[in-house]
Amino acid sequence: MKFVAFERTQQGTGASRRLRAAAKVPGIVYGAGTPTMIELDHNALFHAMKKEAFHSSILEMELSGNVQKVLLRDYQMHPWKQIILHVDFQRIDETTRLHKKVPLHFVNEENSVAVKTDKCLVSHVTTELEVECLASQLPEFITIDLGHLVKGQSIHASELKLPEGIKFVRHGKLDPVIVAANPPKAEEEAAPAPAVVAPAGKAPPKKKDEKQNKK
Repeated sequence: MKFVAFERTQQGTGASRRLRAAAKVPGIVYGAGTPTMIELDHNALFHAMKKEAFHSSILEMELSGNVQKVLLRDYQMHPWKQIILHVDFQRIDETTRLHKKVPLHFVNEENSVAVKTDKCLVSHVTTELEVECLASQLPEFITIDLGHLVKGQSIHASELKLPEGIKFVRHGKLDPVIVAANPPKAEEEAAPAPAVVAPAGKAPPKKKDEKQNKK
């Protein structure tokens, strides 16, 4: 994906406020050289950020007539308005080694034994995975084939077959669950015991005290 940015010279809270009032977004691009302060058209950026690829793939940023390869690294949104307040990009080249969260796309779930035969509920516990790879190998998304899923099965991150050169980032000993096929709930539950209803006009009998006062 390609987008256009412009250099900005004014910095500070007041300058950023004036940019936002003019439907611009202040930002920065860093890495592989001196950080550069930039500004972008808010509406164009807002619509671009609705696309999954803008968050997870290498982007082409046109700045002062030159095209640079960058990654979206961070952004800030207004607490309740649909307004982007700030955006950060990182310059990269093909030799840059990255840690990046990549979306997971699940396929063939409906053809698995877990769903087709056993009527299981398949939970997508995690919808993205942090991976490590060269910038040139960064995938836009990773496809997970669930055609082999069976009742009661859980798939962990370490079990995924990732493209060559890509490995998932393990934090300590954690091996997160990606997908779980949960058995269906019983259709009928045991009926509760009927409540004792006292006849109309009569109070329910009182329970005798287990302990009686000695005479």
